[in-house]
Amino acid sequence: MRSTRLRRFLWWSFVVIAAAVLVGAGAVYAISESMLRRTYPVPASLALSTTATDVSTERGSHLVHAVATCTLCHADDLGGAVYADMGPVGRIAGPNLTRGRGGLPADFSTDDWTRAIRFGVRHNGTSLIVMPSEVFSHFSDRDLASMIAYLQSVPPVDREVPATRFGWLGRALLATGRLNILVAPKTRRGVAAAALTESANADYGRYLADVSGCHGCHGYGLSGGRVAGPPNLPIAANLTPAGLSAWSEPDFVRAMREGVRPDGRRLDSFMPFSTYSRMKDDELHALWMYLRSVPARPTGNK
Repeated sequence: MRSTRLRRFLWWSFVVIAAAVLVGAGAVYAISESMLRRTYPVPASLALSTTATDVSTERGSHLVHAVATCTLCHADDLGGAVYADMGPVGRIAGPNLTRGRGGLPADFSTDDWTRAIRFGVRHNGTSLIVMPSEVFSHFSDRDLASMIAYLQSVPPVDREVPATRFGWLGRALLATGRLNILVAPKTRRGVAAAALTESANADYGRYLADVSGCHGCHGYGLSGGRVAGPPNLPIAANLTPAGLSAWSEPDFVRAMREGVRPDGRRLDSFMPFSTYSRMKDDELHALWMYLRSVPARPTGNK
């Protein structure tokens, strides 16, 4: 008799637990799917001229390959690549940006490029994933148009890249606000930055810091500290004069070109020095001048 009651109790306990799991899973899926399907407005006028006299595909190529870190996710040939496969969290992939097989459709327009790069929004209004539009929104119209003109000109690459997807754990983290990788809701809708003349000074260095993502990891005060994202990310360095007091400009240039600190230790590979190593000497000097001009702050005091 007791064994029968125990079996019934265990059976009903299992049923209740299973039902709760199913209800919870359904709720997580519904919330995450709602977030993925939400649409975001963009300004009515997106018109950028990629044929204006101040637009340069050479400039665009330099920005794409040396400043904007596009190749980290989309590969050097821009034919796309899987950036991270995280099992139950999901897979992050940079799509093929060329006109080759598996790439962009023939009718992908300048407006579509602008919508994606500056606002993190697809043609259908939904948010892109991981795309750093909160950084790229700082590009001037001239520089963005130059980038788009270059991207429209790259040779086609035939490559089918698996789509970005969320696993069960990724959807749970997304639904509970623990995975902040939807781009559109955190991208500003302000006026584009004014076009600056390329100069080896602190003002141009600040512009480069804005569009290359320095402020994204090191904070707008550049004091470093914990980076938002997975817990295994390295602590961002303090780039203010307080953190770089023992560094010289040649030390900074070596770190950016070779990924090596003054004491010989290598920078964490999360720091995309392989991209920044392609910056021009004047650009690195401008960045250094900007870093020397910001107020000194304790590490993590953003």
